[in-house]
Amino acid sequence: MEQTAHTLQGAACLVIGYGRIGALLAHKLRALDAHVTVSARSPRDFARIEAEGMPTLDTRQLSGRLAPFDLIFNTVPAPVLGAPELAGLTPPCLVIDLASLPGGVAPDAKAPPDCRVLHALSLPGRVAPLSAARAIHDTVLTILQEEAVL
Repeated sequence: MEQTAHTLQGAACLVIGYGRIGALLAHKLRALDAHVTVSARSPRDFARIEAEGMPTLDTRQLSGRLAPFDLIFNTVPAPVLGAPELAGLTPPCLVIDLASLPGGVAPDAKAPPDCRVLHALSLPGRVAPLSAARAIHDTVLTILQEEAVL
């Protein structure tokens, strides 16, 4: 909130990616009364997001769809926000890239004037390594159970 002129309450937020960090972030933002939309790629994720009462976008089709958002949080560790996507931002939008390296904002992509991109790559692992490790452990365990390996 230090990076914006408003609180999260009532803010239009987009969370890109619905992995362990994206899902947790989306739920926390909703708890703070933000208006949360989540982008994903898989039909399974779309079903989960919609079942939890959040609108969805397709991560592969973000260009021209970012204007309504005050805050955009990326959790996808691949360039999903390039020049065409960032060109559609509406000032004073803030993009926060939380993904692991290489991040989700293309290196050559520039935000429009009065919009900012904050690179906070791998932030959960840097500031809370035990919690991040626990989340990774739980995710791997769940996948192994779903695949009947355990």
